[in-house]
Amino acid sequence: MQQLETDYLVIGSGAMGMAFCDELIAGTNASIIIVDKHHQPGGHWNDAYPFVRLHQPSAFYGVNSKKLGNNTIDATGLNKGLYELATNSEVCGYFDQVMQRQFLSSGRVRYFPSCEYLGNGQFSSLLSDEKYSVSFKKEVDATYMNVVVPSKRPPPFFLEGNAKCAPINELPVLGKKYNAFVIVGAGKTAIDAVLFLLKNDVKPQKISWIMPRDSWILDRAQIQPTFESIGMALTSQIIPGSQSEDIDDFFDKISKAGGLLRIDDNVKPTMYRCSTVTKAELEQLKRVENVIRKGRVKSINDTEIVLEHGSIPTNLETLHVDCAGDGLAKRPSVPIFNERKITLQSVRTCQQVFSAGLLGYVEASFKDDAKKNELCKPVPHPNTDIDFLRNNLADVINRENWTKEPKLKNWLQTSRLNFESHILNATLKIKILSALGRLPFLRKLNKADDAQQKATENMRRLLDLQMSSR
Repeated sequence: MQQLETDYLVIGSGAMGMAFCDELIAGTNASIIIVDKHHQPGGHWNDAYPFVRLHQPSAFYGVNSKKLGNNTIDATGLNKGLYELATNSEVCGYFDQVMQRQFLSSGRVRYFPSCEYLGNGQFSSLLSDEKYSVSFKKEVDATYMNVVVPSKRPPPFFLEGNAKCAPINELPVLGKKYNAFVIVGAGKTAIDAVLFLLKNDVKPQKISWIMPRDSWILDRAQIQPTFESIGMALTSQIIPGSQSEDIDDFFDKISKAGGLLRIDDNVKPTMYRCSTVTKAELEQLKRVENVIRKGRVKSINDTEIVLEHGSIPTNLETLHVDCAGDGLAKRPSVPIFNERKITLQSVRTCQQVFSAGLLGYVEASFKDDAKKNELCKPVPHPNTDIDFLRNNLADVINRENWTKEPKLKNWLQTSRLNFESHILNATLKIKILSALGRLPFLRKLNKADDAQQKATENMRRLLDLQMSSR
C-alpha cells in the first residue's frame, strides 16, 4: 500500500470539486490530492447523453481561472440570440485541460483517476491491485450532491416480458426504428429527449410524454450576462413577486408576466427544479399533445404501462425512454465546514459550480469554521413549487451576508462564476456615464433594488402564511 501525504484530500473531480480546488490553488499554497472513479475529470458529464448541453450560459460555468467558450451569441438553433451553451464534449475537454495544464502543472496537485474512495483516507485503483493510504489535514467531499444519470442506474420501475426501454444516452445510436416513443419523466432530461426527437423529424404524434408532475420552467433569456436580462427579470419576476397577495396569486402574476413558464397553460405545476428553456424550445415542447398525467410509472410490459393512477396501452414497437428520477438526489443539508471535513453543497439555488468556487474562496480566506458556516448556509436543490419562494429567499439572505464582508464582496464582483459579476463590472461604467448625464440609468437601478426588497419581504410573508395554514 502506497503511503501519501497532503493538505487537502478531495473526493471527486466533477464540476464542484474542480471549482473548489481552483480557488484553493489561487488563494493558498496547499497541496491537494484528488481521487475520482471516472477516468477523467468532469464527474457526471462523463456519463451524460452525448447531445446534452449546458442549460445556462458557458460564460459563468466551469472554474474561476479559465473561461469556458468564447462568450459568443448563438446565431442558429433554438438558443438563437442567446449566449452559447457548451456541449458535453466541450465541458469534458475543458475540465481535462484545467486538470492537465493548470492543476497538475502547478506541482501542488496529484490526481488519481479510476480510483474508488473507501473512507478514512483509503482508496484503491479500479484497474489494478494498487491501494493507497493518505495522511491529510482536511477531507473534501465533492460527491455529496450525488448527481445520478439514467445510464448509470437501472430504471426506477419494473420491466416485464420483452418491453423495450433505454436510457436517453441510446437515442443517437438506436439499432432499429420504432413506431412510437414514450418519454418517462418531466425534468431537464425528459425535455432534452423530446427536443432531440423533434429535431430529428420524429412526428409529435408519435411521441407520448409521461409527466408525473408538471414543472415551472425558467426562461433562459432571463439568465444572461446582460442588462436586458436584468430588465426582464425585474418586470417578470421581481415586481410581480412584490405585488402578490397570496401564493396562488404569486405564481399567477409571475406566470402571466413571463417570469415562469409551463408546458401547458391549463395545468398548474407543482414542481420546480430550475429547468430552463427558450421560448422557441417551449413552442416545440408544446407540439407534443399526448401528455399522460397519471403519476409515476410502476411497471411496463409488452402491452401495458402501469402507473400510480391508472394504465395506458403500449406495444413492442414502442421505445420507452427512461428519463425518470431527480438527477440530483435530495440530500439533507449538513454543516459545510466541520473541522477536518468539508462537504460541498450549493449556497445559491442551482448554481453548483459558483457555490463550490465561493466555498473554496471562503476556505482559503477565513480561518474560523463558525464564521465560514455563517457565510455559507446550504440551499438545498428545489423540488416543489414552494421551493421557488423558499430558495429565492435563502439566496437573498446569503447574498446579504456575503456583501457585508469586503473581501468576499470583492470576489463576487470579479468572479466569472458569479453571473452578477458580468453585469456588476459594466454597471460601474454605466453609473459614471449616468452621473455625467449621458445615460438615465441610475433611476432604473434604484427601482430594481426597491422592487427586490419588497419582493423579498413579500416572499417571507407568503411563506409564513403557508406554514401557518398547515
